[in-house]
Amino acid sequence: MQIVLYEPEIPPNTGNVARLCAATGVTLNLIEPLGFKLEDRYLKRAGLDYWPNVRLQVWPCWSDFTREALADGRAGRLVFTSAKSAGGSVPVHHFAFDPDDFLVFGPETRGLPQEILELSPHRVRIPMLEGRVRSINLSTAAGIVLYAALACTGLMEDWA
Repeated sequence: MQIVLYEPEIPPNTGNVARLCAATGVTLNLIEPLGFKLEDRYLKRAGLDYWPNVRLQVWPCWSDFTREALADGRAGRLVFTSAKSAGGSVPVHHFAFDPDDFLVFGPETRGLPQEILELSPHRVRIPMLEGRVRSINLSTAAGIVLYAALACTGLMEDWA
């Protein structure tokens, strides 16, 4: 299981997702361009002192990520979560995750581009009460989807 943030824009969100990845042992993939520098103090502060425990991969672009991270033929599926991908998506609690899935999240202000959404039929959404908010914060969404995926696959059965 891995998390992929496509062109993240807000440093504290990425820092919080990095902390989530440290807590779960999940690799964090960041697809450039980033809306901040990795040395950003808000990014570091949100991740606290957990950065040494984060398995971080930074990719210069989407095509490099897909060419290298997905190249070995045994890589998992791309599972997209985007406020824009509601059509054809499955509620997160009904989706059959696989242990090797890449959970892909789009940028905070624009979501995943249509050309990327078209690369995989695997899409999940976080159910919300209608008409209240447009979307859930990126780091909150990543936590919801990751823990649903870990529970579905049994990957956290031995955790304390």
